[in-house]
Amino acid sequence: MTATTDGSTGAPAPEATSATTAPLTDTTPGAAGTPGAADRAIQRATDFLLARQDAQGWWKGDLDTNVTMDAEDLLLRQFLGIRDQATTDAAALFIRGEQRADGTWATFHGGPGELSTTIEAYVALRLAGDAPEDPHMARASAWIREHGGIAASRVFTRIWLALFGWWKWDDLPELPPELIYFPKWMPLNIYDFGCWARQTIVPLTIVSAKRPVRPAPFPLDELHTDPRDPNPATPLAPMASWDGAFQRLDKLMHGYQKIALKRLRRSAVNSAARWIIERQENDGCWGGIQPPAVYSVIALHLVGYDLEHPVLKAGLASLDRFAVWREDGSRMIEACQSPVWDTCLATIALADAGLPADHPSLVKAATWMLDEQIDRPGDWSVRRPGLESGGWAFEFHNDNYPDIDDTAEVVLALRRVRHPDRARVEKAIERGVRWNLGMQSRNGAWGAFDVDNTSPFPNRLPFCDFGEVIDPPSADVTGHVVEMLAVEGRSHDPRTRRGIEWLLAEQEDNGAWFGRWGVNYVYGTGSVVPALTAAGLPVSHPAIRRAVTWLESVQNEDGGWGEDLRSYRYEDWKGRGVSTASQTAWALLALLAAGERDSKAVERGIEFLVATQTADGTWDEPYFTGTGFPWDFSINYHLYRHVFPLTALGRYVHGEPFADLAAAAAEGRG
Repeated sequence: MTATTDGSTGAPAPEATSATTAPLTDTTPGAAGTPGAADRAIQRATDFLLARQDAQGWWKGDLDTNVTMDAEDLLLRQFLGIRDQATTDAAALFIRGEQRADGTWATFHGGPGELSTTIEAYVALRLAGDAPEDPHMARASAWIREHGGIAASRVFTRIWLALFGWWKWDDLPELPPELIYFPKWMPLNIYDFGCWARQTIVPLTIVSAKRPVRPAPFPLDELHTDPRDPNPATPLAPMASWDGAFQRLDKLMHGYQKIALKRLRRSAVNSAARWIIERQENDGCWGGIQPPAVYSVIALHLVGYDLEHPVLKAGLASLDRFAVWREDGSRMIEACQSPVWDTCLATIALADAGLPADHPSLVKAATWMLDEQIDRPGDWSVRRPGLESGGWAFEFHNDNYPDIDDTAEVVLALRRVRHPDRARVEKAIERGVRWNLGMQSRNGAWGAFDVDNTSPFPNRLPFCDFGEVIDPPSADVTGHVVEMLAVEGRSHDPRTRRGIEWLLAEQEDNGAWFGRWGVNYVYGTGSVVPALTAAGLPVSHPAIRRAVTWLESVQNEDGGWGEDLRSYRYEDWKGRGVSTASQTAWALLALLAAGERDSKAVERGIEFLVATQTADGTWDEPYFTGTGFPWDFSINYHLYRHVFPLTALGRYVHGEPFADLAAAAAEGRG
């Protein structure tokens, strides 16, 4: 069976080929896998990474997502009346450059066309002056109509269109601001949503209540299957089903919209606005990510904040900082920025590569990370009110939402550096470990931002069709925490053992682990196996052997590993895709931890990394290997292509770093 253009059917994995170009010449059979060749690759990669460290000590690679970020930025500026020609032209140049031959836009490199993304890109180009009859626009609108038109798009897309009267507010799911008053024990209270969804939904309750409409600069009849009936009626799901129940609940909410007490509604809107303002970060952003920031700006503007108010001025300035201006004059909007994550991974990579533990670059990076530790409570405190803060966030400024994954990896990174202020490092690590332990969920595992964020109800809401809206524990985050706890000498801590038991129970029948925050089973397996062996599982353990067998079975002919985003949706894509440097590295990290250093699979994987390294010491990787929401929102972290291969090469040459650290911790800090 072959894939359709919208990815509506499963498809066999493509014949794997290398994703990189301009390989080095040291690629004769067997030569690339020698320690000498790997040493040379490590040196080139180390030089490349050191040259890109900021003077303050951090690293940050660009973060690609999809053109909805750019389209919504233009729509926001149009809504606020601040769209300028230079910004519009630069954004349009980028959006046009991402269009596929069939007229569509995808959500990841090489992926199928996606309806909502294509609609938003099309509207943005209309704002930029592209005419509906232009060939590239005509192809896009024809494809949109063939796939159901605006009526078939996701709720967020239709909200943006409703802001300009291109869609009716009455034809959108209701989201009442009175949600802000739901007690924490009540289903569908705002803390039942994952932090990213919570930060987005609260401002959207204000937008939903206000229902603003700005004058539309042009009609969009060409995006409807029938302009006379743009929202054809569809039957409700059976009443006995969850979908049917929530669809009928939405109808009740629409009725409530018409009879809501004005005083209660006004109070709820004001409470939601206060909630938003209290969570604005020092840099003006909200949550360190673009979507909540965009909707927060709109919501606060609707309740009366003018664009010169300090809150909105800071918010708009923060959005400008998400812009990446490229050499060709185009402008790409990052969904967020990843300096803490990039810096801790770069520190680990350089340490694994053999850089001395007291190297000035590592010390500078450690000092910067120490300064980034968060010392105040945030939204996580709602479910852990007595827990002392001590985590790290993903971004430059996101004190309200530190995350468990970053905290675990920062601790691992700090443990690799010989910092002159040893007491400060130990205190920071102690606080980070205590915070992570306190964030363990009831089932023994760890989510990304919250504890026990597993309510089944938020995903059922008709409003929540934009991706994952809850934050349940995942194998990759739990693996990183278990690995960190093992290095800290806590392998036998009952809380660590519960995490290990959960991981063993979560292993798939084929031997892999699901990857929530990276693509996908290769990432999950690459995260879990090193954690289990660091925690003391012997490499002969059946779970480790099954993982090794699976990784060997999905290795590509070129020696690398790759996995397409479609593995989140289709069984036959699991572990299959074009070889990439980052995914090859993840597989190697698992195999090396499993004692497979001298295996043919590892040799071929190292050969792939050496052979595909570019002349300047890095790797090309257009493919998206990071995950925001499985399938729905994908990420290309530009530093992944570098830090993970360097880590894998370093461990191949120098051995597993954490085995000795874990043993020392068990003796001295246990």
